[in-house]
Amino acid sequence: MTRELIHLSDEVAAALKEGRPVVALESTIITHGMPYPANLETARDVEAVVRDSGAVPATIAVIDGELRVGLTDAELESLAQAKGVVKASGRDLAAVMVRKGSAGTTVSATMRLADLAGISIFATGGVGGVHRGAEATFDISADLTELGHTGTTVVCAGVKSILDIPKTLEFLETQRVPVIAYGTDDFPAFFTRSSGEKADHRLDTPGEIAEAMVLHEEMASGTGILIANPIPEADALDPAFIDGTISAAVKEADEKGISRKELTPFLLARINELSQGRSLKANIALVRNNAALAARIAVEHARLKKSAK
Repeated sequence: MTRELIHLSDEVAAALKEGRPVVALESTIITHGMPYPANLETARDVEAVVRDSGAVPATIAVIDGELRVGLTDAELESLAQAKGVVKASGRDLAAVMVRKGSAGTTVSATMRLADLAGISIFATGGVGGVHRGAEATFDISADLTELGHTGTTVVCAGVKSILDIPKTLEFLETQRVPVIAYGTDDFPAFFTRSSGEKADHRLDTPGEIAEAMVLHEEMASGTGILIANPIPEADALDPAFIDGTISAAVKEADEKGISRKELTPFLLARINELSQGRSLKANIALVRNNAALAARIAVEHARLKKSAK
């Protein structure tokens, strides 16, 4: 960077300087993914899960035009209640900064800022993908192209079945992004443990994943790695139920002409309404699960990097 763009919290800066494990966390789950106060409670809980698993959390957002990596509790609370906060993909960051705006960062923006800050691993709920009907609309999430050229490992619960999962996996293959399922052969579908599709690879321990990260980086692969971590079995939703709920929400979005950035927040909110809150509970459970796995991987990754020096 030609000038200091990233503002690190003192805690995150110290951890990075000392080579301690750090896990990046996104902020659209706070600004657009959940209603208040569930969004604030989840943000605090996820940070606590990362700490309990031995790593330092680094929630990423744009605050008054500043790229922030690591937020105070007061900043989390302010962001959770803020009105007019935009949803920023990687392409939106400069424009938001110029007008001194605030934004929740999507997967693509969070990956970009984590990479600039020197953070290797990032935990989220689910990544974006190829939307249904993309052959007509060309609606493909920037998360996928970011994974194709930013070297951040992303731990998620797969992608939501509101998307075209086979086309999403095909796009990731074209982008040369390794898709590794944790402890399973199946690629998960966010609310459910299996999408019916197979992942490219399976690894069964955080240590194995950390070793794959190191080797991937040493080969100058130039892409991220997608770690697909199934929702805990106790929290998973019935596939037939959630697929029917999603289909109803997608149909409603089509009828209302909702698309692009507004589509996913609308679908998540509507699915939560139609499921009488069950999807929100599952969402919270899988985010916590992903944060815990990401922290364990970060601990192993930091250990490997130190032993290599």
